[in-house]
Amino acid sequence: MKFINLAVAAAVTAGAGAAHATDIEFWYGNTGNVEVAIQDQCEAFNAAQSEHKVTCVGQGSYEVGMQKAIAAYRSGNAPVLIQFFDAGTLDLMLSDAVVPVQEILPEVDWDNYIAGARAYYETSDGRLFSQPYNSSTLLFYTNKTQLEEAGITQTPQTWEEIIAAARTLKDAGHACPFVTDGDTWRVLEQFSARHGLPIASNHNGYDGLDAEYLFNTTFAAEHLANLVEWREEGLVKLNADTQAGNYTAAFNAGECAMMEGSSGSYAASSEAFGDEYELTVGMAPMYEAYERHNTLVGGASIYVMKGHGEAEVEAAKAFLDFLRQPEQQMFFTAATGYVPVTNDVLGAIEASGEADAPKYATAAIGIESMNQPRTDDSRGIRLGFYVQFREVFMEETQKAFNGEQTMQVALDNAKSRGDELLRRFEQTYQGVTLP
Repeated sequence: MKFINLAVAAAVTAGAGAAHATDIEFWYGNTGNVEVAIQDQCEAFNAAQSEHKVTCVGQGSYEVGMQKAIAAYRSGNAPVLIQFFDAGTLDLMLSDAVVPVQEILPEVDWDNYIAGARAYYETSDGRLFSQPYNSSTLLFYTNKTQLEEAGITQTPQTWEEIIAAARTLKDAGHACPFVTDGDTWRVLEQFSARHGLPIASNHNGYDGLDAEYLFNTTFAAEHLANLVEWREEGLVKLNADTQAGNYTAAFNAGECAMMEGSSGSYAASSEAFGDEYELTVGMAPMYEAYERHNTLVGGASIYVMKGHGEAEVEAAKAFLDFLRQPEQQMFFTAATGYVPVTNDVLGAIEASGEADAPKYATAAIGIESMNQPRTDDSRGIRLGFYVQFREVFMEETQKAFNGEQTMQVALDNAKSRGDELLRRFEQTYQGVTLP
């Protein structure tokens, strides 16, 4: 694979090391092309020096990795490095199982991290708890070829324009104008952030554990009700409505013409389109009456777990330093579509002479989206048991999409069940001050 050579070429900083390498494990949750890129980076790090060795172990998903790492920590067998996704941030911060990365690497210029990439993972006083790694954000994709065939010559940018284009596509005989999966991250979290809407009180939990969910009373509720109506009209499809059975697969196969999706979806879409279709990617759409704010960082960051000796921590620091290099971030963006996390990478991409290359298409647009004006309600989400809440939200809203209840009832139910989770979490950490 061509990216393997690129990763190794970016790692030609090898130096003489100790005779016996310190071997550490890094647990990650990705699969597919992202897993390939992670393994490539591990091989490149090991090839670049001989003092340390990292063994990268896939866990199949973020959720499984999180459960296994906590169990391993309790039994004294935790990996040195663990990749955790955004929704698990507060759980990890309060777990007492990890060491804040900024304490371990105080000499690093952490201010070099773009604001949108660091906000989710930093403490109230601005110190990073973990090192952002595979950072994604929500973007808007179109099959420009299919839009133009239907007479749509301007790429839609607002929800109003998307729905107008969807009606044009439907009238032209297109069976799937716009596709999403209704995932919490896309239809609630990213939507609320960029529209400046709170998901919960206390600025989404940043100001205290006694937060309560609010999303059922904000404009997000109207948007979700709109999705139900647009689906009934045949303008929007979900996973189950597509021939492919999956929204990204349906878009990549040319079944659907427009999609809201992670920046991490870009590489697969670009490869699937090949020379048959022209792909466009832009910032996620807004409703016309709202001012645009930042989208949230998605994906995951890397934590250093407690309980390891000095040599293992030194190996972890070396691997984190390696991943932070602009060349490695460029490789990862090119291989996956994930967005660079430090400010110097865009300059490095520009200096490479390939700034306009498709492999870097998500870099500038993703960073621009995450660096839009921020509010206290668009920093991120600092709510306990949020992994479980995402499942509750999906369960209730899917009932609404299936016609079993109205969307407002679904959101009211999700709010009630979510608040129960918050109260349980608050009781568990009673008296604890948030980081």
